[in-house]
Amino acid sequence: MKLIVWLIRVLVFVVLLVLAMGNTQSTSISFAGYAWQAPLILIGLAFFLVGLLAGLVSALPAVVRLRLENGRLRRALRAASENTPPATVEPPMPPVI
Repeated sequence: MKLIVWLIRVLVFVVLLVLAMGNTQSTSISFAGYAWQAPLILIGLAFFLVGLLAGLVSALPAVVRLRLENGRLRRALRAASENTPPATVEPPMPPVI
């Protein structure tokens, strides 16, 4: 299974490398009076990174909330286990003959 995963990774890398090598022509992006001129693959990479960053920032509040709740539940579990008396183990009854 690991071999298949590595083969897929190598295949994706090669496809992306061929895509990057094929898109080296210069292009420009204009926004709000500013113009940015760079190779097409760099512009694509920049937009990918901006999207990745936006996704991480949007997921951050949920992650923080879940971590806080996890800590609260662990403290409650620890407090409940400390307040519970240990179970006493009684020896088994001898057989009745």
